[in-house]
Amino acid sequence: MGFEQKIGPLQRMAERARELQSQGERVVLCHGTFDLLHPGHVRHLRRARQEGDRLFVTITADAYVNKGPNRPVFSHDLRAESLAALGFVDTVAINHEVTAVNVIETVKPDIYVKGNDYRSATDDVTGNIRIEQDAVERHGGRIFYTDEIVFSSTRLLNEHFETFSPVTRSYLKQFKKSHDADTIVEMVHSLKEMSVLVVGETIIDEYCYASPLGQTGKSGNIPSVKYESTERFAGGTLAVANHVSGFAGKITMLSGIGGNCPHADFMREKLHDDVTPVLFEYEEAPTLVKRRFVDPEMNKLFEIYLYERNPVTPPLEEKIVTWIKENADAYDCVIVADYGNGFVTAPMIQALCDSARFLAVNTQINSGNRGYHAITRYPRADFVSLNEPELRLAAHNRHDPLELVAARIGEAVNAQQLAITLGTNGALLLEPNSKTSHRSPALSTHVVDRIGAGDAFLSLTAMALAGKLSPDVVLFLGSAAAALDVAIVCNRETVEPVDLFKYIHTLLK
Repeated sequence: MGFEQKIGPLQRMAERARELQSQGERVVLCHGTFDLLHPGHVRHLRRARQEGDRLFVTITADAYVNKGPNRPVFSHDLRAESLAALGFVDTVAINHEVTAVNVIETVKPDIYVKGNDYRSATDDVTGNIRIEQDAVERHGGRIFYTDEIVFSSTRLLNEHFETFSPVTRSYLKQFKKSHDADTIVEMVHSLKEMSVLVVGETIIDEYCYASPLGQTGKSGNIPSVKYESTERFAGGTLAVANHVSGFAGKITMLSGIGGNCPHADFMREKLHDDVTPVLFEYEEAPTLVKRRFVDPEMNKLFEIYLYERNPVTPPLEEKIVTWIKENADAYDCVIVADYGNGFVTAPMIQALCDSARFLAVNTQINSGNRGYHAITRYPRADFVSLNEPELRLAAHNRHDPLELVAARIGEAVNAQQLAITLGTNGALLLEPNSKTSHRSPALSTHVVDRIGAGDAFLSLTAMALAGKLSPDVVLFLGSAAAALDVAIVCNRETVEPVDLFKYIHTLLK
């Protein structure tokens, strides 16, 4: 049989398994990513074949490989061809789900084989090996662990295939000298005891997907597009709270929405179950909607704001300030995502500065507030996260060295730490009091959409600093979270612990 004929759909693999098992043959199943087929894989598969009569192999489809941005390096078609070329492999299929549970349920192998590195279930950050073992045993099979020589595909790819730039490889090499993946994952787990309050605007992000037609015939340089479809996302404070929810123990979101909001059901559906919303209704203003028209390459064509500049009336403001004064000091960390669209007022800022035990703030520049919104509105912030334009605008300083400008702003708001995100140039974390700084390059070269990456960075760094993690680890975590987020369209998904943990292991192999 040619190797091309070995590759087929999962259902055909299952039918072949039934046929062979009815003839008394034992079917062995292996599953994995197999991004780079190496001698360790070959010995693992050959040993698995010895446990039965036929060896079936399934691989995770590209869209479900969650080892982080830039992975897999090789497409599932190429990975399937490589495996099918091995003489002792009988059949190969591509699995379009995250785990192998559906494969096991469909194929019902006699023996399911994993490598020795999965023998201890506690070492599997996904927790999937226990679920897969239960599925195998439920159908009368058993799990077997090979004990062959182990190579890491991730380490080989990182070292020899230039997955990252030379600057990033150098940074990771130095970082690994003092930090290992398991220890950092344990540090993140320690944040689970933390209580977090997220404050800021609720935003509904809409992407109107459109295909450019060119310029209009009679109106100059006005673009004309063909509308295709619209997708809604839970943005603003909703996104920050969702990012936080997987990592902290108690999460509350304080925000404002329009009265009789038409998006209320959508927001409830998208907000994670462990987030407690405290929502104050505007008396007249609607929930903020940002409607962006984007082309097939995710380039933003133009944007429409549906909002009121000053949605908070004095009576509503008084209610919100009272809530902050009565509740904010109960949280280990208060994260303010201040998008400058009118929800966070001066009295609210003062109440937060007076009440919060640890206060983390981002003041975002956008087209709705450009030139009128800066971090200097806050007399105090323990941690500030800004991008470079936001920092320089706050300081009214375009030309001085970045570290000098950041130090001045940090002192102005009494910040213990100040992070500056630099897009493709990574990020910088300064400690103004000690005059020390830490730098991280961008940890991804694969960018789908930058919208929301700052929220992911803010969420992880704020919690980590409030949890007393070391600044270099904090910056690494924030950069890794941002790298995961830029591979996601807007806020379609959030950065989940398992994805972050797997990416940490990928980076530090």
